[in-house]
Amino acid sequence: MKKILFLAQIFLSSLALYAQVPHSVTVADIPVIGISGSVSIHFISPEKISYVDLSSSSLIGDLPEKNILRIKAIPDSVAALFSSGDAGLVTIVGETFIAQYRLSFLSPASPELVSTQIDILPTYMRSIDISGIGLSQNEMKSNALSLLKRRGDSRIKKESAFGISLVVNRVYTLGDCILLDLSFHNSTNLTFDVDELRFKIADRKINKSTNVQSIELKPVFQLYPFERFSKSYRNIYFIKKTTFPGDKEFSIELSEKQISGRNLRASLSYSDILNADTF
Repeated sequence: MKKILFLAQIFLSSLALYAQVPHSVTVADIPVIGISGSVSIHFISPEKISYVDLSSSSLIGDLPEKNILRIKAIPDSVAALFSSGDAGLVTIVGETFIAQYRLSFLSPASPELVSTQIDILPTYMRSIDISGIGLSQNEMKSNALSLLKRRGDSRIKKESAFGISLVVNRVYTLGDCILLDLSFHNSTNLTFDVDELRFKIADRKINKSTNVQSIELKPVFQLYPFERFSKSYRNIYFIKKTTFPGDKEFSIELSEKQISGRNLRASLSYSDILNADTF
C-alpha cells in the first residue's frame, strides 16, 4: 500500500512540474514546407531578417536581400536527404518576431508539393522583444510616412547659398530616436547631385589654436534615397537619441559631387533638440 501511495505521489508531482513549464513550441506545432534538390526556396519576411538557423548541415542559405532568405540543398547531400525525407528546421528571426518551419525533402516528381516561395505570415510568427532593438524598420517607415503627410509653414532653421536651400522643418522624438524632417530646394537650373549629407555634433565656436572635435551620427533610417534633386525634395531621417553639452551644436552638412561643389551647413542648438515634440 505504501508503495502504491509513493508511486501516486511521484505521478502527481510530475504532473505539477509539467504544469509549471512555460508555453513552448513542439515540433508537431511547426508548419511543414516541402522542398526539393532541384530548386531553391525563398522565405519573404515583412521586416529585416536579423538571424537565421538551419538545423541541417545538408542545407545552405543566404540573404540576397535584407528581408529575403534563400535556402537550397547541398548537391552532395541530395541523396541522403531524399532517403530520410527530413531536412530539419529553419528558424527565422526578424526585428519583432520569430518563425520556424519544418522542411520535408520531396522528390522532383511531386512538383505540386514543392514550395519555391513562402511569405512569412503573422499566423506563424511569435512576437519577441529584443532589448536594444527599438523601432523596427517597418515602424520607422510607417511613422516617417505619417510625418510626411503633415504640412505647415513653421520651420526651425533655414540656410541658403548658391541657389540651394536646406530647411529643417520639424524635429520630433519617438522611442529612442530623433526624427528630422528636412526639405531641400534648388532655385537654379543645375541639378544638385548629392555627394554627402552628414549629421554631426561639433564645437559651436572654433578657435584657430584648438583642434576641431566632432562626432558623426549615422541615420538608422531614411525614408527615401537621396541622390539628386532638381527643384524640391523632402525626406525624413531617424537618428539615435544623443545628448551634448551647450558648447557644441548639432550640424547638418550637405555637399555636392561637382569639383566646384556647392556646400551648405545648418546648425541646431541643444535647446532645439530638447524642445522637440513627441511624435
